[in-house]
Amino acid sequence: MRIGILSYHFPPEPAFIPGSLAEELAARGHEVRVLTGFPDYPGGQVYPGWRQRWRHQTHSERLTVRRVPRYTAGDGAPGARTAGWLSFAGSAALVGRRYLRDLDALYVFQLPAVTFAAAGLLRLLGRVPTVLHVQDVWTEEDPARPGGSRRWTRRLDAGLRRLYREAAVVAVSAPSMRDLVLAGGARPDRVRTVLNWTDERLFRPAEPGPVARRLIRRDGRCVVMHAGTIGVRQGLETAVRAAAALGDRTDLVLVGSGSEERRVRGLAAELGADNIRFVERRSPADMPQLYAAADYQLVMQRDLPELRGTVPGKLQAALSCAAPVLASAGGDTAELVERARAGLSCPPEDWTALADRFWLAAAIPPAARADMGRRGREAYLRQMSLRAGVERVEGLLREAAGSRRNEQNPLQVI
Repeated sequence: MRIGILSYHFPPEPAFIPGSLAEELAARGHEVRVLTGFPDYPGGQVYPGWRQRWRHQTHSERLTVRRVPRYTAGDGAPGARTAGWLSFAGSAALVGRRYLRDLDALYVFQLPAVTFAAAGLLRLLGRVPTVLHVQDVWTEEDPARPGGSRRWTRRLDAGLRRLYREAAVVAVSAPSMRDLVLAGGARPDRVRTVLNWTDERLFRPAEPGPVARRLIRRDGRCVVMHAGTIGVRQGLETAVRAAAALGDRTDLVLVGSGSEERRVRGLAAELGADNIRFVERRSPADMPQLYAAADYQLVMQRDLPELRGTVPGKLQAALSCAAPVLASAGGDTAELVERARAGLSCPPEDWTALADRFWLAAAIPPAARADMGRRGREAYLRQMSLRAGVERVEGLLREAAGSRRNEQNPLQVI
């Protein structure tokens, strides 16, 4: 098949889902064309050694990557972020009509940033069947929803509704996300579930090196580690309060940064919690050893309707590394952990319940923790691996392409 991939981010950015999908589909004999921007994530500035220009295209045997200019978001302020999204939409429209013509199917890695570009391309490309892989859904109550005028948010919502209606297949990255996209206008018979995978070249079981031990471990206490964004959706104040209540039993190590870091640090200082430590953002290549140096990986989500239908990427990374998980979350995240018996869970935004899980986690013997990690990795390989995900997406692309052929030749349909 001739397959197009539209993604706001693409390697060398940490965008392993569209990146690995493109490589695997090309390895399976498909002709793959990627349309994306120049790398600027997470810093908001184009990577050193790169220069934005219109004619930038790279080729391998069956894979072509075309990059188009976009406004770089800089510090991530709402106005700059909006400008980046809209400029990418304009650039994608100028290039995509010719570059993505005569496809059998188009795959859209659907983050909100790509909404306008996808809606515009579907209009320009006409009847190219599309698989929309939805990664995130906002509701009005979501504190991470971008700011702006009502006119702007109405246009964003209208773009999403258009995509849900016009896509041949809407793939959701968590089971409960189905209800959210149906509420947005998707047809029930077109919605499928495709769980995300992680970068398996990096995230696999490892032994902790001396640097990882020095960063993560301080004494013989149980170590719970949270790796990733310290933002609004994570609600890490809950974890700080829970850890502060168990100062002589559990260490909480927060690796990463984000918009709420100052607030979370301030709360830890206010509570006098000397068992809470902050480690600056580390390279993804360092993470498996850091995971191995800790006893549990902490997955946090706020108690918001849209988050019950999302599974944060750190869960797949932890499971792939055979790390036991503590989940302070609801919906699909907690269900996956409990079903796999890969760790412990409790309701979100309940620091007393989380403190109880911290206490219980510390009491579990190391051998039982290792069993949790082993079961989690087995569940990952069975349900969320790269191989399973690519096979599922490839099947949906064939389904989408077949739907167009059936429309063009209705008498052949039995």
